[in-house]
Amino acid sequence: MGSMIEVQTVSKSYWRDSFEIPVLKNITLSVPEGEFLALMGPSGSGKTTLLNLIAGIDRPNAGSITISGIDIATLNESALAKWRSTHVGFIFQFYNLLPVLTAYENVELPLLLTSLSKKERKQHVETALSVVGLADRMNHYPKQLSGGQEQRVAIARAIATDPTILVADEPTGDLDKNSADEILTLLGRLNKEFKKTIVMVTHDPRAAERAHIARHLDKGELQ
Repeated sequence: MGSMIEVQTVSKSYWRDSFEIPVLKNITLSVPEGEFLALMGPSGSGKTTLLNLIAGIDRPNAGSITISGIDIATLNESALAKWRSTHVGFIFQFYNLLPVLTAYENVELPLLLTSLSKKERKQHVETALSVVGLADRMNHYPKQLSGGQEQRVAIARAIATDPTILVADEPTGDLDKNSADEILTLLGRLNKEFKKTIVMVTHDPRAAERAHIARHLDKGELQ
């Protein structure tokens, strides 16, 4: 498999008043297609910043980020938003489900930005919920689900558009051990059976063990 993600000499700083706060320093990282990578490191090491750069949520101050041959750092805002909507599936620590929407409606949300017909959206949603084992919960609201089930709905939402990459930011950080194990098993299945390239930020060594490769960030530098 060729390289899907190429991060080349990327640096990122933020400004607070007149102070520059360096977050990432000269990061170079290559992730092959179909890989499952865990990014580890202490709080404040730059893990989430690097994840956001790969996902096109943020832009580097220097360097390039090439995903499937496209240097996303050069795209304008509208092109970048369009790229994200088709190529990236997001999984967050706190699920980010809308409480007033059912599981079905939450999974359908990113599909509303596509050109899919209502019938096609229905097929995508039902397939995604079936993959995560929640076909029988599609009409339930988040408050009617356990934390593990909410995260599975969030994963269904992330895969509904059939993205190129899944980015997961501490996906088990708010779950008990059993639910966390279920989510990690599901991510492993998405990687192995569905060939999804996954980049996961975690501080949990048990979670990192499920990935094929673990890389450590410390003080903005990749170890």
